[in-house]
Amino acid sequence: MKVTLGSLVITAGICGLLSFALLATSLGTEYWYIIEMNPMNVSDFDDLSSHSGLWNTHEGGKMSVDSFDSFTADSSMYSETELHMLSMHRAIVVMLAFSLVLLLIGGICGLVSSLARSPVLLTGTASYFFICSLMTLCGVSLYMIYSYQALAETERLVGAEVLAYVHTSFGWSLVMAWLSYVLELLTGVLLLVTARMAKLQCMGPTMA
Repeated sequence: MKVTLGSLVITAGICGLLSFALLATSLGTEYWYIIEMNPMNVSDFDDLSSHSGLWNTHEGGKMSVDSFDSFTADSSMYSETELHMLSMHRAIVVMLAFSLVLLLIGGICGLVSSLARSPVLLTGTASYFFICSLMTLCGVSLYMIYSYQALAETERLVGAEVLAYVHTSFGWSLVMAWLSYVLELLTGVLLLVTARMAKLQCMGPTMA
């Protein structure tokens, strides 16, 4: 089966569009981190569970009154460790939101370069998507580090005995962010292949 330039362009466009949709959905949902409490002699399991995103925390099926906003938080109210966690949260939000904006711009650049079938523009757009994927990777990885440090700090404050009845896990919102990262990489690779094929097609008539 022969791969055509048009099929590569369409596949790269679909991957880029899906990566943007997945990252946007991930940022807008609150299933990045899931906490399930299952203490003994407690039957109402759902009321003790909670899940959180980058913006809000839901406890017992209801949104917490204190929505998490690290940008407007009063730094004088927090300890040095808590300030460090706030700084990490700000960095996560900025990197992932910036990556989403870059993806939107990258989609426009990809459309223009695909229509022009310019090897230079296609290569530049591919490099652009690699930068987007790096930004997404940094944001998602930092969130995982942030979550582990938050859990360690909680264990230090309340004790390991209390956390023995707590089960924590990453949710599907984080999985969608990882999938977006993979699709961003794939989009960049496909655009590089497209640029190579377009260059060979441009050289063909000249060599003839």
